[in-house]
Amino acid sequence: PNDSSIEPCDSTPAPVSSPTPTPPTSIDLPIAGRKGSRSTCNPHPIYNFLSYHRLSPTYYAFVFAISSITIPNTVHEALTHPGWRQAMIDEMTTLDSNHTWVLVPPPPEKSVVGCQWVFNVKVGPDGQVDRLKARLVAKGYTQVYGLDYNNTFSPVAKMASVRLFLAMAAMRHWTLFQLDIKNAFLHGDLEEEIYMDQPPGFVAKGGSGLVCKLQKSLYGLKQSPRVWFDLSILLFKHLFKLQKSLYGIKALKQHLFKHFQTKDLGPLHYFLEIEVAQSKSGIAISQRKYALDILEETGLTDCKPVDTPMDPNVKLMPNQGEPYSDPGRYRRLVGKLNYLTMTRPDISFLVNVVSQFLNSPCESHWLAVVRIIRYIKRSLGKGLVYNDRGHSNIV
Repeated sequence: PNDSSIEPCDSTPAPVSSPTPTPPTSIDLPIAGRKGSRSTCNPHPIYNFLSYHRLSPTYYAFVFAISSITIPNTVHEALTHPGWRQAMIDEMTTLDSNHTWVLVPPPPEKSVVGCQWVFNVKVGPDGQVDRLKARLVAKGYTQVYGLDYNNTFSPVAKMASVRLFLAMAAMRHWTLFQLDIKNAFLHGDLEEEIYMDQPPGFVAKGGSGLVCKLQKSLYGLKQSPRVWFDLSILLFKHLFKLQKSLYGIKALKQHLFKHFQTKDLGPLHYFLEIEVAQSKSGIAISQRKYALDILEETGLTDCKPVDTPMDPNVKLMPNQGEPYSDPGRYRRLVGKLNYLTMTRPDISFLVNVVSQFLNSPCESHWLAVVRIIRYIKRSLGKGLVYNDRGHSNIV
């Protein structure tokens, strides 16, 4: 993108603020907004286990607006929605200011990588919508090794390392802060020649036959994680260390602000679906919102909670009864429960048990998974607490 103004190539009017909807009736609200006003024959509704205050008319409208947000399936659908359209324009503006590519004629004997829009709703730990996010992603799966890329590397921290770091921070009374580097992958310089199609919905006027010659890395490319990792090591090698004083933390922040468009999120409170609470006595982590999402996804928000995650009189075996009708659903749910064990070690053994039947689950295995979920509902906010024990010995 080279133009000073970024606009889609269609004739959709510019985004405007969405009008505030009329407060809906209780029947239209999500379950969280119907506390005290809905009738149900279920004696164990989810709102008995959540803390909600009486909703004002304004908040009723807000809850309704949240529940009405859907992920667009096509670019045209996104461009007709003011919020998603603005998110796409913001993404294109960022790409333009970063000089991510230049438009050139398609070179002979060079492959051209496709691209697509990926949409997501960013929410906070309380379930409220933070922002609508649109990201342009290259179709890196079409790249050819040796031609479009050579070396790849995706450094990912293990969750055991994350928990160890939190435990160390609690023992040493560190205050943890959180920063968000906007579009981190867009800052790396590419060594290879990469050509990409123009973004859908944003084809340059009079340039329909041109392609994008990438100058910076882009999400989706095979080499983007490695390029960003190399850049971050180069920039942080003198400052990337634990700062024990507020002065040192401030210096580190200023260093990041100087090189990247960075948002200071303040003390760490939510990341990777983990809720973090810091105090002088220690650090507590939980996945309450993540557990609620599992309940909602499985349609078990009204299920009756149980005190134990497994029936002691039931022994699970392979090929035990009728095969479960939707093995894919079983695998997805077990995978989500496996991630929940990061802050819920009390279900680790049971999740390992039901994981043994991922290949061919039966109805009895599915009922065991449902029981784990019913147990989770009993204590949604349960998690781990790290504090200073005066030593770091393993006991």
